[in-house]
Amino acid sequence: MKKFFSYAFYTGLLVMALSLTSCQEEFEPLPEEGVETEAIAASSSTAKLIEDTCSNDGSFDNIVDEASCFNINFPYTVKVNGVELTINGIEDLGAIEEVFDSLEDDEDILDIIFPITITLADYTEITIDGIDDLREMAQECKEEGEDDDIECIDFVYPITIYTFNLSNETTGNVSVESDKQLRRFFAGLGENDLVSMDFPVTLKLYDESEIIVNSNAELAIAIENARDLCDEDDDNDYNDDDFTQEGLEDYLIECPLLVKEVKRNDQSQTEQYIDYVMNFDEDGSVTVKDWEGNNMTGAWSTRETEFGLLLKLEFEALVDFNMEWFLYDQGEGVVKLHVSDGDRIILKSGCDVINDDPDTLRGALKECSWIIKRVFNDDQEVKRLLGFEFNFEAEGVVTLSNDNTISEGTWDVTTNEQGRLVMAITMGDEPGVDFEWPLSSLANERLKFEIPETDYELVLERNCDNDENDNDVTWIRGLFNDSQWELALFSQNEDPLTEAYGVFTYEFNVDGTISVLDQDAIAISVGNWFVYRNSDGKLEMIIRFGSDSNFYPLGNDYLVVEVTENRLELKHENEYDGYDRLVFEKK
Repeated sequence: MKKFFSYAFYTGLLVMALSLTSCQEEFEPLPEEGVETEAIAASSSTAKLIEDTCSNDGSFDNIVDEASCFNINFPYTVKVNGVELTINGIEDLGAIEEVFDSLEDDEDILDIIFPITITLADYTEITIDGIDDLREMAQECKEEGEDDDIECIDFVYPITIYTFNLSNETTGNVSVESDKQLRRFFAGLGENDLVSMDFPVTLKLYDESEIIVNSNAELAIAIENARDLCDEDDDNDYNDDDFTQEGLEDYLIECPLLVKEVKRNDQSQTEQYIDYVMNFDEDGSVTVKDWEGNNMTGAWSTRETEFGLLLKLEFEALVDFNMEWFLYDQGEGVVKLHVSDGDRIILKSGCDVINDDPDTLRGALKECSWIIKRVFNDDQEVKRLLGFEFNFEAEGVVTLSNDNTISEGTWDVTTNEQGRLVMAITMGDEPGVDFEWPLSSLANERLKFEIPETDYELVLERNCDNDENDNDVTWIRGLFNDSQWELALFSQNEDPLTEAYGVFTYEFNVDGTISVLDQDAIAISVGNWFVYRNSDGKLEMIIRFGSDSNFYPLGNDYLVVEVTENRLELKHENEYDGYDRLVFEKK
């Protein structure tokens, strides 16, 4: 979801924060004679690792401030989509999520009521009275909301710290009992001050295992090695924590899961495992089925730690899966597993597509007409078929048509070796759809068929009544019946292409065709247009030209951004994560 903020902090806030220090505890008596110590400078890289490990983690309230390098102190008040909420503790942050999730609109508004008090990474507290842009403050955090805080490993307290003079002689010691005390102790040191811990020191990893270190060198190595071992949840995805151990186990057992991504040792292994089917059984066994239907059996188990849930997978054949994986997201049909940035697995629910009853898909296909929204065949996008309509009839007959072209063929629904539903279409005079299409997603209003990593993809949208009862659709269609328009803007990924296409007149005709007229009002190309409401409930216009037309690049499935009697603005999210934009103005 996209979230807009109307708050921020004054310039120079962090500079002020760094100038603050807390009173240090009184030194305890000098250590007994014979105690071995090892001094490091307070400005050393090892000291920085210690500070990062005991720093305040501000990521738990990212749904509010989108910044992991600080948190807002309780209590405070926010307005969420106009609803005023008092946040008294971490559990109340869920109320914000509930308001966000209660609406399908993808724009959520959150306002913080000032003044507020924030706690920085070194536990300094600052009161904020002004409103500006939060992102100016969050610039001190890393991109995507991350911070320097190391959360995958923790100190086990108490710890004794020694101080030294320039002659490397001990001058005192202090016992610390918490992250806050340790971080504030380091905040009060000068960069040339010398300190050391009383080794051995115990640290606890995210999986609750412990490490004992006996020197500053061992300490630095242990922290560095643990830095990326778990997901620190520093992003702003507030939907990624809604699971329990019991919920995870039930989710794994409920349906087959399709493998969507595998990464090991920072190398992608997705291509060799894509869409393998995993079946988890409650007896602790898990079976993986490849594209040929071969079975590979292993074992699975879960356990809960204070850092999160862990899923352990053990196989003889699938060594890339063998690991105890940290669960960092579950929901919306997806399970995401993670050990470090270089090791992760993503699984997608296959409840609807792994089905031994082909009648499920057959019934959906025969119930209504289906519009082609997207089709890739052997790495080629077939834009000339956008907006064409399938009709799946009894006795295995299928027709594909637009306003003036009809092709006829045969269809059937079967299952492949994995038990996955497959729609087989035979249509010799239309090779763009002649294929055995494995079902990837079955929804009430949209069907998706694909073979990942092979660039075969077909997306269909349900069209039962041609939107004849949708006032918005019929009004837009009326605007474009036998009317002439100018192309005011055409861009692809912000690259302007208006000059090449803006010198022509575009005549939208009542029969669903588009005539492109030159300066002499002579038609030089003909395409098609179609307006409907898609499965997301959004207005969409499909424009297409033949692959031999100079205007073929204009063809796409566009969302309607703005429409008036004299202006139409469209946008299409392309495969490069950018947008193609098209604006028509009435002549």
